[in-house]
Amino acid sequence: MALIRWVDPSEVMEPMADLDRLRQEVSRLFDTFTAPAPAFSSRVYPSINITEDDDNYYLRAELPGVKSEDLELTVVGNRVSVRGERKIDSAKEGADYQRREREGGVFRRTVSLPTEVASNKVNADMRDGILKVTLPKQAEAKPRKIEIKPTR
Repeated sequence: MALIRWVDPSEVMEPMADLDRLRQEVSRLFDTFTAPAPAFSSRVYPSINITEDDDNYYLRAELPGVKSEDLELTVVGNRVSVRGERKIDSAKEGADYQRREREGGVFRRTVSLPTEVASNKVNADMRDGILKVTLPKQAEAKPRKIEIKPTR
């Protein structure tokens, strides 16, 4: 059974009424897609930023409370994976949580880069909960300047 929205007859005579109704319907449609997420929804962990220059990609991941020995970094082709474990101290026995937003456990993030990486030249450093990884681009992926010779 199809539902048809009731239209006030006084609006039919208004020349812009159809456009206004269309605008309202499109706005209502987009509101369903952009509704705020539930307060306690899970999010991707760890947060990662990737930047690049001509020679390298730079990955920075926020890993508060994670020790470098609890991390594993792998690079294959153009894929970079960060795997590890975040250990959270448990509450005292008999204590109940009033609020719990920090989760512990095993995590894994894999991202794909636009070009392949020279995996034998990757450099990683962890300080103050920030993992910084320098990922050199393969020589074939780097832009190179081609000299154009004049014709005679």
